[in-house]
Amino acid sequence: MQSHALRNIVIVGGGSAGWITAAPLARMLGGRDGAGTCAVTLVESPDIGTVGVGEATLPSVRFYNQMLGLDEIDFVRKTQASFKLGIEFRDWGRVGHRFFHGFGGFGPGIHQRPLWSYWLRLRELDPALPSYEEWSTATMMARSQRFMPPQPGEPAPANAFDFAYHFDATLYAAYLRDYAVRHGARHVQGTIDRVETAEHNGFVTALHLSDGRRIEGDLFIDCSGFRALLIGGAMNSPYEDWSHWLPCDRALAVPCTRAERTTPYTTSTARSAGWQWRIPLQHRTGNGLVYSSSHLADDEAARLLLASLDGQALDEPRQQRFVAGRRKQAWVKNVVAIGLSSGFLEPLESTSIHLIMEAVGRLTALLPDRDFAPTLADEFNRQMAYRYESVRDFIILHYALGERRDSEFWRYCATMSIPEGLAHQIELFRQSGRVAILEPEGFAEPSWVSLLLGLGVVPRRHDPYADLVDAEGVRRHLLGVREAIQRAVSAMPSHDDFLARLSGGPAPAH
Repeated sequence: MQSHALRNIVIVGGGSAGWITAAPLARMLGGRDGAGTCAVTLVESPDIGTVGVGEATLPSVRFYNQMLGLDEIDFVRKTQASFKLGIEFRDWGRVGHRFFHGFGGFGPGIHQRPLWSYWLRLRELDPALPSYEEWSTATMMARSQRFMPPQPGEPAPANAFDFAYHFDATLYAAYLRDYAVRHGARHVQGTIDRVETAEHNGFVTALHLSDGRRIEGDLFIDCSGFRALLIGGAMNSPYEDWSHWLPCDRALAVPCTRAERTTPYTTSTARSAGWQWRIPLQHRTGNGLVYSSSHLADDEAARLLLASLDGQALDEPRQQRFVAGRRKQAWVKNVVAIGLSSGFLEPLESTSIHLIMEAVGRLTALLPDRDFAPTLADEFNRQMAYRYESVRDFIILHYALGERRDSEFWRYCATMSIPEGLAHQIELFRQSGRVAILEPEGFAEPSWVSLLLGLGVVPRRHDPYADLVDAEGVRRHLLGVREAIQRAVSAMPSHDDFLARLSGGPAPAH
């Protein structure tokens, strides 16, 4: 039987998306010294910069790194990484309020019901019961500025959490570039002048560079960012605009000198027309302001961002304009869009790099041969549509709930219509204390509970199954779990001490 396997994969664009895509493909197909079954080529223009601000991640990045066989200590050192236990939200819901979205659950449940269901029942009986957050190991670690990885063994507070990283996105892209090249990827620097397509079927056949070189390929992966050179240009895939749900359309990013302490979490602070991020790294702190240009002028946004830094700015703020949404088809013919060319959702829950890795995983699972069976593209597009829509709804949740009415922006968010599925999820929790997970591979139940309770949705009823257990027995169980979490956290080193141990340097003075 004649083989129709791919012979050449061409990736357009470098940066995080390009090299996150190239590394596993080179490892799987390229082979060291180009001796594999399929050549992997990445074409990157030296004249076009990358966004490079996606510094906060989700726990999925750990599994990606493990799949590549990366050494964690080397990775942390080379990318100036710190550890991330979740996100602290400030002034969301109402000014002066804080809550935490931690990675992991809320301790062991009872009779196959989650612990927070029993917390809801006890809170009705005792309004002075401590916050549900005190049953989240990740949250309590973050509050105490402590960190160590989950410890192996039987389930216990010391391993009842997950974690991700903060890192320098430019350094991470370079780290993966070196990895991909070592595993056989070809790195071509040049500016694409023209995209060649076949007359009979419209497939992309080659890229023509400005210096006369011609790069042929079977499969072309568009990682060209917002330019969407192939998917938007050659393939003309339409873009679905979600700005009526997510009105922010600008982002300013600026680094500042590092803080005295490196917090093991991202901070998101709601502002009058958007929100501000703070991401601590070993060598600096990343900052940015995501805002709606209809509600805040660009110069005022820059002034607000610079005035709220907790260190000296190391550069001028860089602006990025965007429209929230996604390509209706991310895979068309022999072109697959990954990263910003596929769609954009603001980094409120650190999903940008996660969605890149999701797309790479889906592509490798559905890798075509040169016949490009249309059903493969259909399945990829179906799965990625669900991924994007699930993340979209989770982000909309932050804006649609809460009590803020102190600006035109927040008044708009309070009254805007929301997707039907999200409205169902909110109302189900409000009426019954139950969580509907519409996308099983999206954010899990503990994440939805953290956001819904954190943003002030108090269920009118609790799960009646929780009434089948004696209230005093439930109380003893909850307090015992809380004490065990506190003991486990107090025995952990500080985040800075743990970082110093990994990076080989002294811990910063406090």
